[in-house]
Amino acid sequence: KRILKHTAVGSFALENKIDLIELDSFNDEVYKKLISIDIDIFVVVAFRILPEKFISIPKFGSINLHASILPKYRGAAPIQWAIINGDKVTGVSVFQIEKKVDAGKIINQNTIEIDKDDNYESLSNKLSAIGAEALINSLDLLEKGNVNFIEQDNFVATKAPKISKTMLRIKWDWPAVKINNWIHGLSPKPGMITTFQNKTIKIFKSAVIDAHSKNNPGKIKLGGNNSLEIYTGKGLISILELQQEGKKPLKVEQFLRGVNIGERD
Repeated sequence: KRILKHTAVGSFALENKIDLIELDSFNDEVYKKLISIDIDIFVVVAFRILPEKFISIPKFGSINLHASILPKYRGAAPIQWAIINGDKVTGVSVFQIEKKVDAGKIINQNTIEIDKDDNYESLSNKLSAIGAEALINSLDLLEKGNVNFIEQDNFVATKAPKISKTMLRIKWDWPAVKINNWIHGLSPKPGMITTFQNKTIKIFKSAVIDAHSKNNPGKIKLGGNNSLEIYTGKGLISILELQQEGKKPLKVEQFLRGVNIGERD
């Protein structure tokens, strides 16, 4: 609704009468304000890139919480790409911020297994919990001067670029496993899309029924128990939750009650 809100940290600070500086931009006025106070450390989480001259203001420098096991998945969408690529394990990294994005020395890392039913939202929630622990541990280590900094190996670094609108349309000639990973990796936001009866459909949840069968990619197969299955380039995928353009999200059995599909290409 385009209404500005405080972050959870901002709300906590105000409720507990902690000095709060909220930034619209990194201008000279903000810079002067920050260097005028005795800052121990900057902790950056899900924020924009710090300008270089701001990084070294605090006594302990600036640290960042990143939702991957660096140097894997540097960039804006590490959680999404871990699921999209079918990874079994991911995690969080706390590192010292340097000029090059997501390339600083590692302070602390925690790992977590990716469940087969995880999507972007559920995995984000799990990572936020272990990320909080990793941040606290990192701050303790820095305060005690007991950090074993680990240099990142730039030669094995991979990227996690921002998800663009051009990536959202399902290509039914992909294998079922790949389509399933993309659906879960981008659910519930922004959501993978397809077209049915000239209307856009968002698909939020799916399952691979068969990873090997062959048929016309995109052909619909109506299974028993109100199921909706679609052939892919390799395998068969079952659609479990979806949203028709202009409608609310539905379980597939609810969706099928109001739509006459029939098996079709």
